[in-house]
Amino acid sequence: MKSITKRSVDALTPKDREFFVWDRQIPGFGVRVSPKGRKVYVVQYRNGGRTRRMSLGVHGAITPDQARDLARQRLGEVASGEDPSGQVQRERRAPNINALCDRFLDEYVPLRCKPTTAREYRRACDLFIRPKLGTHRIQDVTRPDVAELHHNLRNKPYQANRVLGVLSKMFNLAEVWGLRPDGSNPTRHVQKYPERKRERFLSPEEIETLWQTLEHVVTRGDETVHVAAAFKLLLLTGCRLSEIQTMKWSYIRGNTLWLPDAKTGPRRVILSASALQLIADLPSVDGNPYVIVGAIDGQHVTDLQKPWRRIRKEAKLEDVRIHDLRHTYASLAAMAGHSLHMIGKLLGHTQAQTTARYAHLADAVTRRAADEVDGLISGFLGPSGESSESNVTPIRSDIA
Repeated sequence: MKSITKRSVDALTPKDREFFVWDRQIPGFGVRVSPKGRKVYVVQYRNGGRTRRMSLGVHGAITPDQARDLARQRLGEVASGEDPSGQVQRERRAPNINALCDRFLDEYVPLRCKPTTAREYRRACDLFIRPKLGTHRIQDVTRPDVAELHHNLRNKPYQANRVLGVLSKMFNLAEVWGLRPDGSNPTRHVQKYPERKRERFLSPEEIETLWQTLEHVVTRGDETVHVAAAFKLLLLTGCRLSEIQTMKWSYIRGNTLWLPDAKTGPRRVILSASALQLIADLPSVDGNPYVIVGAIDGQHVTDLQKPWRRIRKEAKLEDVRIHDLRHTYASLAAMAGHSLHMIGKLLGHTQAQTTARYAHLADAVTRRAADEVDGLISGFLGPSGESSESNVTPIRSDIA
C-alpha cells in the first residue's frame, strides 16, 4: 500500500489471522485488522532494543489523517527519548485508591497507630474514601475530587474533617512511596469545617447524682460492680476510657498506676486514696489479668458505651459523654487552683495547647484571689480613698 487512506482501509478484508498493513509515507504507521474485521490504527517503534506498538484509534472513530497526525506525535516523542507505549502501560497498571487504602492500613497503620486510631482510619477508608474514590487511580485524584468528598460530608463536620485528615496522610505516603509527584497532595487548601470543642463539666450536684446512680444499678444487679467502678475511676483519675478499660493488676504499684502504652506513650498516674480504696474493693478473677473484668473469660469489658447510655439516662444526664468525666476531673483541678502545667501532667498531655481549654477555669480561681486581695486593700482605705487609721492594721516591727 502506497498510502493509508479511507478507501484503502475500507477495502481491507479480514483473514483467518490478524494482519497489519503499513503506510509507506510514515514508517511505523499502520492499521491492524483482526479476524473479526476490526480495524485499528497503530504506530510501531523501537525503544531500548525492544519493539513497541500502541493503538491510536479505531477506524471509523478517527480518520486516517487524524491517525497519521497522532503517529507523527508519538514518533516525535520517541525521537525525544520518551516511550509513549510504555507510559500508557504503566498508567494502566498504576494502583488505585483502593490499593492505596490497603497499603496504608497494612503497612503504615499497624506500626504507627494505636488500636483505637487504627479502627478510626479503617472506618474512614471503608465507609467514605473507598466508595467515593476507590476506583480512581492515585495520580488522577484532584483537589476538586477531595473537595467534593469533603463537601458531601458537610452535615457531619467532625467526620468530614477526620476523613480529610486520613486522606492527607495517605497522599503524603503516596509521595513517599513514589506513587505521586512530590508536593502534589490534593488535600492541600481544602479548608476544614469549624469545630467547637465541647466543654461539659459535671456540677457537684451532678457528680453526687451520678455516684448514687452507679451505686443503685449495682445493688439492683443491672450492671456489674466492675462496670460501675470503671466510671468511678474515670472520674477519680481523669484517665482516658481505654486506659481504665484495659488496666491490669500488674500496672498498679503502690499508689501509682503505670500505663505502659497510653495514647501519648508510657505514663504514670498517681492514684488518690479514694481511687486506691475503690480498686482494693474490686474482686479479682483468677486467670484474668484485668481490673475491669468483662463477660468473656480472661478479658476486660469490651463495651462501656451501652451501659453508660443506660446509666446516664437514669441519672438524667443524657447529654454527658464518657469523655466528659475526664473533663470534669480537669475542671475540678483547675477550680482548686492548680496550674495548667499541673493539670496537663495529671491528664497526661504532651502539648500545652491541649490543656489550654481549662485556662478560663484556672482564671476564675485567680480572679477570686485578686478580688480577695482587692477587698483587703479596700478595707485599709477610708471613704475618700485615703487611709483610715481606724481601718489600718499596724505592721508589726518584728516581721522582716
